Amino acid sequence: MSDNAFQPPKVWTWDTASGGKFANINRPIAGATHNNALPVGNHPFQLYSLATPNGVKITIMFEELLAKGYVDAEYDAHLIEISEGDQFSSGFVDINPNSKIPALLDKRGEEDVRIFESGAILMHLAETFGEFLPNSGATRAECLSWLFWQVGSGPFLGGGFGHFYAYAPEKYEYPINRFAMEAKRQLSVLDIHLAENTYMCGDEYTIADMAIWPWYGALVLGRLYDAAEFLSVDEYKNVIRWAKAIDERPAVIRGRKVNRTWGEAHEQLPNRHDASDFDMLTQRQD
Repeated sequence: MSDNAFQPPKVWTWDTASGGKFANINRPIAGATHNNALPVGNHPFQLYSLATPNGVKITIMFEELLAKGYVDAEYDAHLIEISEGDQFSSGFVDINPNSKIPALLDKRGEEDVRIFESGAILMHLAETFGEFLPNSGATRAECLSWLFWQVGSGPFLGGGFGHFYAYAPEKYEYPINRFAMEAKRQLSVLDIHLAENTYMCGDEYTIADMAIWPWYGALVLGRLYDAAEFLSVDEYKNVIRWAKAIDERPAVIRGRKVNRTWGEAHEQLPNRHDASDFDMLTQRQD
């Protein structure tokens, strides 16, 4: 062991200066930091989110449901600026005690229903409308297995590889190598599976695809962490084929824009309250 290798203390203490890019919003305790009520629109569903991969899962789902003609799936999408600590407001914590986006209020009944965690929101919407999740049998089991594969695997790609490769205050060889290996193993899992399947659950496009695509699709399309070359994503031909097919879906194109505040102007829709909001984007010039 190197003489200057880190030696953990007997008792960990919080050092606010060592958090890197996200030091101002990361803390070892839960709960609200300030009182602030959340905005509420007129639609049955109120989404509070940001267009990170986990947020994009849900806006894609809503746009896919609307594309199928489910007018009751209309939603308001309110921007939560996580870099500003909006997720620690009292209003947001009331919906998601874990202070992570996305969070959803289902206001269709006599009592509002809160749903947090992106996988739970996808399942709630799929079961509510009877779409994008098989009702029973082996295909449903396959779909749920891949949905929860993403829920379990995603933190290794995001909080693991993404953090140490793109966001840590210094580049550390061991964690980058460790999580790069895991990211490539996961891409290999997908590539082998998609060699024999059009989508994650065979020929049927489901919430499993909507959960996996914003992370791994974005990665192989060169949109995540600027890491495509580093991870040699061109090796995963089947993942690339799948990612490109989903990328061309009109609902996916719309969903990627919602709660987005970066990139080209015509791709940013920080708050979404009506389908006509997308029409304004086509008039924008960079």
